[in-house]
Amino acid sequence: MFGTLTPTVKNLILINVIIFLLQYVLSFDFVAIFGLRYLHAETFRPYQFLTHIFIHGGFLHLFSNMFALFIFGPLLERFWGSRRFLFFYLVTGLGAGALYSAVNYYEVSALENQVESYIANPTPQQFDTFVLENAEFAYQRLGEFIDQYYENPDAPSYVNESKQYATQLLRTKENIPMVGASGAVFGILMAFGLLFPNTELFLLFFPFPIKAKYFVLFYGLYELYAGFDRVPGDNVAHFAHLGGMLFAYILIKIWGNKRDTFY
Repeated sequence: MFGTLTPTVKNLILINVIIFLLQYVLSFDFVAIFGLRYLHAETFRPYQFLTHIFIHGGFLHLFSNMFALFIFGPLLERFWGSRRFLFFYLVTGLGAGALYSAVNYYEVSALENQVESYIANPTPQQFDTFVLENAEFAYQRLGEFIDQYYENPDAPSYVNESKQYATQLLRTKENIPMVGASGAVFGILMAFGLLFPNTELFLLFFPFPIKAKYFVLFYGLYELYAGFDRVPGDNVAHFAHLGGMLFAYILIKIWGNKRDTFY
């Protein structure tokens, strides 16, 4: 199978697979160190913008990204050449991290303001609203505590516990790492749709062939919807996907269809 792959695609797949296996062989938490963190988190390091592209949190995550790279990557590498393809892969991965970080910064900063506001004026009503807006998934679990807090609004134990929960939620949000090559892979999908728009794709989850341009359009619109909808429990970095697609679009428009204007 690997004999049919282009060199850069082959090496990228091997690197990602080796790093994934090393996490288990060495029992070392690569995600904690190399995943991309909130910009103001104590665990944030600038190198994470690059390293997160090569880290995956689970086998299905790794498989889906590498399978897409295996399917769509070789044709682009043959079209551009290995150096341009690698440059494209890294830039779209970095772009995915940049857009994700910008959106994450906005969201976490808003949460910081809410936590500060609550700590300054803790009431059962404020805590009830805070949990509903920021941790709806935990509302049922906290239901008994919230009811007791309403019954004892001035009790220091309830006030302090509610403050601790609000602070803990903020710290958790700050330290959720973003990992994976999905941003670069979505950049590859965008490039494929732009350069080979009328290529018909036969997909397992689609009952009939679909042209690449429509597949990319539908997928992009879905990611945009999912990014703003934010269903509770959805841990997919949709804006990272959109960042990869956006930077891919920019690069394609800069390069045009000429193969001899870069490298």
